[in-house]
Amino acid sequence: MSDLLRLGLHDLHVELGGKMVPFAGYEMPVQYPSGVMKEHLHTRAQAGLFDVSHMGQVILRPKGSYEATARALEALMPVDVLGLAEGRQRYGLFTNDTGGILDDLMFANRGDHLFVVVNAACKAADIAHMQANLSDTTEVVPVTDRALLALQGPGAEAALAALVPQAAAMRFMDVAVIDTVFGALWISRSGYTGEDGFEISVPQGGAEGFARALLAQAAVAPIGLGARDSLRLEAGLCLYGHDIDTTTSPVEAGLTWAIQKARRAGGAREGGFPGAARILHELAEGPERVRVGLRPDGRAPMREGVALATPDGTPVGQVTSGGFGPSVEAPVAMGYVARAFSEIGTALTGDVRGKALPVTVAPMPFNPTTYKR
Repeated sequence: MSDLLRLGLHDLHVELGGKMVPFAGYEMPVQYPSGVMKEHLHTRAQAGLFDVSHMGQVILRPKGSYEATARALEALMPVDVLGLAEGRQRYGLFTNDTGGILDDLMFANRGDHLFVVVNAACKAADIAHMQANLSDTTEVVPVTDRALLALQGPGAEAALAALVPQAAAMRFMDVAVIDTVFGALWISRSGYTGEDGFEISVPQGGAEGFARALLAQAAVAPIGLGARDSLRLEAGLCLYGHDIDTTTSPVEAGLTWAIQKARRAGGAREGGFPGAARILHELAEGPERVRVGLRPDGRAPMREGVALATPDGTPVGQVTSGGFGPSVEAPVAMGYVARAFSEIGTALTGDVRGKALPVTVAPMPFNPTTYKR
């Protein structure tokens, strides 16, 4: 793994017994000695600490007005950037000219600038994309001297508030900059597990002390990539490169909630984003295929790539994510099927090692979300 990048907290992960594996160009902890199952259930019951420093952090600093920067970013996404209030964060999607998704991201209005968090595997391309398209109005500044930690679960608020009392008053998707003994923390009340929780950007110099102060609390345990994936799958959240990519549109992916009224047909700023013709058409007429939740019968998981068919053998789609859900105590999956077969309760089959096993289209999330709204 000599060609891989290391996290700033690499030595701490090794000290905690983390099993380090290659992921998105980094050495990352996939699990700790307690194992994926216990880490998953601990996060659902108490609080899990994830190191997500491999993800990209970027500041978009206006060269002129904030409005010009917001409008320029809005021109890259079917999302209302201009209308986002100060101190709030929103989910966004970079799209391409054919309406596919280049990446999904989070962006925050921090008063005089925007703060963006993008996926690790896409961050170089995303930064180049923003530099190419925003440079007339905006300075695109990659943040390379801060760790990014996620604290998730019902115990997250109490654990973080023990160090940063102001965090307790934040609502889902609030953002704040709070000075602490660990340096200025950039906090958002969000995450990607379906649980209430926070993502915290920490100056590299204060990151280890901050992580150790959280882990010193009985409720907080370190959690690796394995449980992060099973948690987001139970929450019905897309994983870029698997459930969404450059060929899938936001409408197919069931992400229409991320396209605000202002950007839709008849809205104040209708269209004007890459792939608008396809996306607006699919919003009006419906897409040919859609992402659905899937509940396999029995205990055998259906993983990415499993072909889906009707009981009489007609091909209708494919699984894009799947595994065993520790909280629901059963296999869960998601994938794309032709729209005619997307109704909840539709009986299908999945081809698992040559056997057509029964699977049913099911509602998502598989485990209820607990966001503090």
